[in-house]
Amino acid sequence: MRRLYFLLPDLDAAGAAVDRLLLARVAERHIHLIAREGTPLGNLPAAGLAQTSDLIPAIERGLGLGGVTGTLAGLLAIAVPGGAVVSAGALVLSLALAGSAVGAWVSSMIGVSVESPRLKPFEQAIEQGSLLMLVDVPAARADEIGALVASVHPQARHGGIDPDIPSFP
Repeated sequence: MRRLYFLLPDLDAAGAAVDRLLLARVAERHIHLIAREGTPLGNLPAAGLAQTSDLIPAIERGLGLGGVTGTLAGLLAIAVPGGAVVSAGALVLSLALAGSAVGAWVSSMIGVSVESPRLKPFEQAIEQGSLLMLVDVPAARADEIGALVASVHPQARHGGIDPDIPSFP
């Protein structure tokens, strides 16, 4: 999957773009709109925390760092003589899993409160009234969808492509 970014000038252009995307068989759950605070989107799909915050990358970092920390703690526990009463493998595995879970939880709490760094280039345009549309599509359809949205309005601007997005947001 690829995430495409488009700046649209107003709600009418965003509505037309969403309609065209739906007709092109892009599921509504793969379309996300970000507007200036206080802008009523009506029936248009608003972006959630997974799109506007650093939540998903923070969870990924927390899983990795927590797993490594848990594994090291497990290895340290079995290295201490008499410290490991249970099976060494089970102890290391359980501490690695526990470390991953705690790391993901803690970092998700931090990630929710941090704005996505990918949205920073669009902040000024959004504050001036433009809408940012994020569309998640298979890589094979990225060019097709880009041309489709660009044809909706002459002021619609393609804002780039993320090379890879997590499959679960």
